[in-house]
Amino acid sequence: MTSLLGARATRGSLWLGLVNLLSKGSQIAVTLALAAFLTEDGLGAVALAVSVVNIGQVVQSMGVYDVLGRTARDPALVAGTVLTMSVGAAAVIAAALVLAAGPVATLLGAPDAASLVRLAALSLPFTAAGGVQLALMHRELDFRRRLVPDAGSAVLGAAVTVVLAATGGGPVALVIGLLCTAVTQPLLGVAVGVRPRPGWDRAAAREAAGWIAIVGPGAVVAILLVNVDYLAIGHVLGPAAVGVYALAFRVAWVPYIMVAIVLAAVMFPVCAKLVRDGRAGDLPGVAARFTRATLVVTGGLYVLAALLADHLVLLGDRWAPAAPVLVVLCCYGLGIGVLQIWYQVVKAAGHARRYLALEVGHLVALVAAVVVAVPYGMVAVAVAQAAAAWLVVGLTWWTMSRLALTFPARELLRTAAGVLGAAALCFGVATLVGPTTTVLGTVVEGVLVAAVYTGTVLLSGVAR
Repeated sequence: MTSLLGARATRGSLWLGLVNLLSKGSQIAVTLALAAFLTEDGLGAVALAVSVVNIGQVVQSMGVYDVLGRTARDPALVAGTVLTMSVGAAAVIAAALVLAAGPVATLLGAPDAASLVRLAALSLPFTAAGGVQLALMHRELDFRRRLVPDAGSAVLGAAVTVVLAATGGGPVALVIGLLCTAVTQPLLGVAVGVRPRPGWDRAAAREAAGWIAIVGPGAVVAILLVNVDYLAIGHVLGPAAVGVYALAFRVAWVPYIMVAIVLAAVMFPVCAKLVRDGRAGDLPGVAARFTRATLVVTGGLYVLAALLADHLVLLGDRWAPAAPVLVVLCCYGLGIGVLQIWYQVVKAAGHARRYLALEVGHLVALVAAVVVAVPYGMVAVAVAQAAAAWLVVGLTWWTMSRLALTFPARELLRTAAGVLGAAALCFGVATLVGPTTTVLGTVVEGVLVAAVYTGTVLLSGVAR
């Protein structure tokens, strides 16, 4: 990367990191509030309703970020066309979910969640409009301006959810908070000056449709990959099991969202610009730097989460079964973090069909593994998730090597060895400290483990 592009990428990473710290930090508060105030059945019903709507969100977004990030046309013209397509699709999906909420909820084993699905579906047109605004800021690495609509709406929605949950609002608290977030995001986007207008340009529509035909299905597959376990557990084991699994998954999801997604979001426009500038040969070097950062940082957060998994009982003894699930899902989170980084390189290099093939293969492997695992319980499903993810990590590396997009394998092995060594040392320290049963003891243990991990990776040099 040139020094100018590298500086923009660094600034973008820092600003997007702040955005995610606020928005995902608010989600952590929501998770803790729901675990404290809802039963396992209540949290399970909410998780299933949100999973269904999340799939709708991805379908209506149709690869908006990739389309606007890669286009060489006038971004405003393309944005108007994509806005029309995305909001139109969202309205159709929302109407379909409102009409089919009853049968969908019954199929998932949670008929009481039908009203939640209907209410959550109303958010889709708003998230479609907000998504186009965020994509325009994303193209320019303008994450400072993105702070207001992205983090601002998330914090507001989280506050609404926590207040409603604390005052006895029940499962509907999360859905109302979700709706508040969706509605305020495009309004705040307009407030900071991002105002795409609906329009239609045939050439832009053809370009968008050509890219969406490949990346769109990949995005749908990606959201299915993180929801198929919820759907299977709900159908076979019931909403209470979904509630326990959802708590573990939400905790394990935090490092991925706060680190891997941030780095990947910055990485794609950087790689796309290198390709547009005729410097595709620099992609392996970019992949190496972002992969190292992902492994080191998310690795540390997952070590911390795994070692403190037993402390979920501080939210109530009913959440004890979530601890072993969380430990396994930490392995899964690290794997999909690496995949997220590598997929950006593959897509930016113009190999979107390879990306789609990898995603479809991942889904096929996961569905097969989950079908076998779900009768054996939540931990088995988590193992299926982790195994499928790491299988595809190997396949993606092989694919990238055939496309001349990989960096030297010794760099990858050196970083992985450093992370594993630091994790082993942290485990030893946690064993010496012994179990803690208080919030203060948990904080002290967490700080100690974090300090040991950070010191170890810095001294080993894997962070450089």
